[in-house]
Formats: sequence, structure tokens, C-alpha cells
Amino acid sequence: MTLRHSRTITAVQAPIIPVVAEWTKNTPNTLSLGQGMVFYSPPEQALAAIRDFGQRPEEHQYSAALGDKRLLDLLAEKLRSENQINSADYQIMVTAGANMAFLNVLLAITDPDDEIILPSPYYFNQEMAIRMLNCKPVAVPTDCRYQLKLDAIEAAITEKTRAIVTVSPNNPSGAVYSEDDLRAVNTLCRERDLYHICDEAYEYFVYGSAKHFSPASLPSASSHTISLYSLSKAYGFASWRVGYVVFPKELLPALLKVQDTNLICPPLICQQAAIGALNVGSSYCKTQLQRLLGIREQVIKRLQDVRDHIDFVATEGAFYFLLKLHTQRSDLDVVKTLIQDYQVSAIPGCAFGLTDGCYLRLSYAMLDNTRADQAMTRLITGIKHITAF
Repeated sequence: MTLRHSRTITAVQAPIIPVVAEWTKNTPNTLSLGQGMVFYSPPEQALAAIRDFGQRPEEHQYSAALGDKRLLDLLAEKLRSENQINSADYQIMVTAGANMAFLNVLLAITDPDDEIILPSPYYFNQEMAIRMLNCKPVAVPTDCRYQLKLDAIEAAITEKTRAIVTVSPNNPSGAVYSEDDLRAVNTLCRERDLYHICDEAYEYFVYGSAKHFSPASLPSASSHTISLYSLSKAYGFASWRVGYVVFPKELLPALLKVQDTNLICPPLICQQAAIGALNVGSSYCKTQLQRLLGIREQVIKRLQDVRDHIDFVATEGAFYFLLKLHTQRSDLDVVKTLIQDYQVSAIPGCAFGLTDGCYLRLSYAMLDNTRADQAMTRLITGIKHITAF
């Protein structure tokens, strides 16, 4: 007997990061420029906050669907002081990571065959989520520096469009969208009765002259703006799965249905750890950024050695760079070769919708200076050999 699988899920692209991680694991001594995580652990206060967890009976019971009030209050204050968002105009919900927040939002605002506009290159988990709900991702190219093309975004809107997504600072490109462009997208959404979904998971990771801007801070944004945040990067919280979504109050009944079905309530132990982290505040992340900035500059300097072999933009956000190799080989084949022959891994650009050449996404936030230099030496050697044929 052959049992049928979901045709919808079968058609969704397989997540490439676990595949590359398995190749890396099976090749001894491989250094990873692949998965997007940071080198540092959560602040001690986050771990201290959960040392006595489980001593009170209520800690083993379901908690509030929106999240622990203490955490919600801290998030509201953070939004006010750092993002200039008046939380009184919005509702906040704690989720198991920003990916879950995105999926929750899609369930609340879309029906099958609806369209979601994604500037390309896009974050692949968002493209996957859209397809899982039988909606259509509409990829709109960015310019040569991975900045938004506003005319192209507007031209992509149809009667089926439900939302425009912006990810800034961006995964995978590292681009930071300008305040003017984000304002323009938000205004377009208001005028065309669309939601503006703003993924701000990398809000603290900006360099040089770049500035992060939260569209939900605009005075006319509260009816149509949805903002996604995460503790994974800023606080070294990747495995804890703590994110949150800031959304128009009119969506509360729908999102409560989704939350109750998917999660019931955010895990309380993770929320208590998050309370400890937020009591330290964003200064924790910003202190780590000094070290990360040094690694970033080191990577940029080393990439000069292969300037004739790649196209490369030194973007100013997140902890990613995209390289376009001067080769006819597929990016997936190049990634396999880099792992097997040079013991260094990266993520192929095809996962992010890049199909006009051989792209690699580099993530440099997991390595110290010594290992970053070793990884770049291996990568540069591999690129020179691969592009020689």
C-alpha cells in the first residue's frame, strides 16, 4: 500500500541549510560560513532567570496565549525606546521564533491563491511558508546593490496581492533598506489596502553609516503594518526559539485562533530566559558587535584577493555577504566541492531565489578571528580553482 503525501508540501523547496550542515558534519575539519548564528551565548542573566524554574506549580501549566505579561511589558518598553513604536497602537504576541510569527501572520491574513510580494533575494523560509499555505510568492528583483526597486514592487501588485514583505537588515544579502524606501513601501501598502510585513530580526546588526528604521513607527502605519522580531541573533538565543510579532489590533481574534492551534502558549521557561535577557537589554548585543565588526572587516579585506573572480557588494547589515562567482557551474555543485575538497561551507544562492548565476551566501558571525581567517583562506583557494575552468 502506498500512502499519498501532501502535493503542496512535496512541491515546497527543501530547506538547504540542514542539508549543507549534514555535508559539513560528514566532512571532518570543515569550517562553516553557512548557517546564520552568532558566536556568543546568551547573557548570564538569562540563564540565572531560569535556574529555579519548575519550583512553582503554575510553571507547569498553560500560560497566556499572547505571552507572559512581564515579557510583554518589557517588549512594549523596548519598542517604545528603541523602535519609536507606540505599543498602545498595536498588539504584541510572543511566538516560538520569528519564523513562527511569519507563518502565524500568513494564516491570519491569507487565503489560497493569494499573493505575497517578496523582494529578491528573499529569505527562503518565508517563500516556503507562503507556498505551504497554497499562496503564491511573487519575487521582485532588487537592484545591483540589493536595494528595493519601488517601481517594480508597485508593478507587481495585483488584485490577489495581500502583503509586501521587507527584510531589513536583509537575509541573505546584508542590505539595509533606506528609511525613505521603507516609508514608500509602507505608504504604498496603505494606499493599496495591503499589509506591510516588516522582518526586523537583524535590527541591531548595522555598520558604517547604515541606520535601522521600523516602519511601524510611522503615525499612519498602525492599521496595516506587521513587524517581526527575534531574540535568536541579538541575544545568542537561537535554540530557545523566542520571537514576537507586533500587529494591528484588528488581527487579534484571528491570531489568537492560530496561536491556540499551533502553540497554545509560548514555552514559559523560554520566556523567563527572555525576561532575563531583556533586563540586560540591547547593550549586550551591541557590545558583541565590536568583535563582529572586526571579523566583518577581515572578511571584506580577504575578499579583495578574489575580486577578479567574483561580483561582491560590501553591504552594511546583518552578518551576510553574497558572492556571485564567475563560473558556469551550479551553486549547489560549487558548495559540494568547497566542502569536499577545501573543507569550507557556504549556502547556495538558489535557496534564496537567485537563479541568474552561481551565488554563495557567506555568514561570518560564528567564527573567531583565527578561524575566520582560516575559513577565508580555504574559500579563496577554492574560488580561484573553481573559476579557473
